[in-house]
This record gives sequence, structure tokens and C-alpha cells, in this order.
Amino acid sequence: MSVTDMGNIRKAPIGVFDSGVGGLTVAREIMRNLPNEDIVYFGDTARVPYGSKSKDTIIRFSQQIIRFLRTQNVKAIVIACNTASALALDEVEEELDIPIIGVLKPGAKVAAATTRNGKIGVIGTESTINSQMYPKYIREQNPEVAVYGKACPLFVPLVEEGWLKDPVTEEVARRYLENLLKDGIDSLILGCTHYPLLRSLIRGVVGETVNLVNPAYETARELGELLREEGLEHPERNGQKACHQFYVSDAAEKFRNFANSILPCDIGETQKIHIEDY
Repeated sequence: MSVTDMGNIRKAPIGVFDSGVGGLTVAREIMRNLPNEDIVYFGDTARVPYGSKSKDTIIRFSQQIIRFLRTQNVKAIVIACNTASALALDEVEEELDIPIIGVLKPGAKVAAATTRNGKIGVIGTESTINSQMYPKYIREQNPEVAVYGKACPLFVPLVEEGWLKDPVTEEVARRYLENLLKDGIDSLILGCTHYPLLRSLIRGVVGETVNLVNPAYETARELGELLREEGLEHPERNGQKACHQFYVSDAAEKFRNFANSILPCDIGETQKIHIEDY
């Protein structure tokens, strides 16, 4: 490969996808931690949620989205969805010739490395919890750790309703987290990309002694390391801003409004595409 080709590849965007808006927390951390990188984001808003769908369906959806992202000439892909990371990453990774990472392994790695008492809680969608992938990845790092999972299906609609600090959401959180606290966890993985938006509320419920692990942040850090190792990091921009593009399968205006409420920059346009064509 010529120096010119390598330079063009380094300037290519990062592909990021999720079942909807939750993956914007991952995009946000990439923007903050890797400010030189361009992003092409796809939110599958027509087919959300993924958490209640079968493995075969999640794999098919992920393959379609990856085919679309490849048309955007991305240099790497981040599966910014815990469910798709749990159920589809291993399958789609074999089909790709560019780097791809999910959000499970980075969070699992940090939780296993930082727990003090060896008791880690994981909250997520039903599919993520039932997949048992978080316990698998955590025990690969530390076989002695006990992992306690809890599906929290109401958190996603509460976040998308904007009830981030509402008393109803706090009561739901107390009910979900009660048994994990009784189990004596000292670390809690926020195992759905919506959940970092509830971080302050969850902190109030679990207290200061429980370490909250945000896989979105850890994924952005791991992506940075991967790009450096592969020689794919974007060159310095010398004051120019990164370019971010957003695509969805439905409800573009609703997505854009939500994105602008949580991202560090305003997005001017969100384009709707027919993902079933890919």
C-alpha cells in the first residue's frame, strides 16, 4: 500500500451503529476522546428494540448495517449496542477485513481489573443478560469473580422519554438494583448504551462505594488504542473540525432532537435510509 493510500485510509471515518439512540453515548465518548476522528453513525430506529429479538435476527440486522457502513468507506466499525455486541460480534467479525469492536469486552475488562471484592453486577437488556456474554468475558480476565446480572427493560423507554431524573425512574432503579446491592457488589457495569444517561440517578441509588463502569467510555479508549496499533488514527487537523454524519431507518427528526440534547456538537441533518436494501 502506498503512503498516499495509507493517508487516505487514516482520514476515513469510524462507523458506529446501534439499534437506536443509545449508541450516541458511545459516539459522544469517541468525539470527546478522539476528537480528530470523523464518524458515520447509523441508528436502526425502525427496528428498535433489539433486546427482545432472536440471535439470528440480530445477526441479520448487523450484517445489513455493516454493508451500509462499508458503502461509506469506513476504516473501522464500533458496534455501539450491547445486544448486538453479545449476539453478533463474533459472527460478523469473521466476515470483515477492517477492525471491528463491540462494547462488551472493554467494560468487562475494566470491571474485572478494578473490582475489590470480586462481586460485579451487570445491568442490561434481557438479551444481553440472557446471553451470559458479560460473565464469560469477565471470567476470561478473572475466573474467581462472581457476576450478578439483572435485566432492566424499563430503563430504555424511560431514557427515551427524557425522564432521566424523574422520581418514577428512581423508584424503578431502586427496585431493579435492590438485590444486586444485597449481593454485595462493588462494581456495576452499565450494560446498555442508554444507561450512562442515568448515571447520576443510579449513583444516587447505589451510593459512592460502588464503582460504575461505563462501557461507552471504555470502548472509546479501546478504539483509540486499536487505531494507534493499526496505524489508522486520523492525522492532526490543525484547527479543522471533525465531520460527523448520522443516518437512521426511521424517525429522523426525533433522533436528531435527542442527539442534539446529549452530543457535544449540534448535528444539522439526519438522513433516513431503507436499511433492508443492504
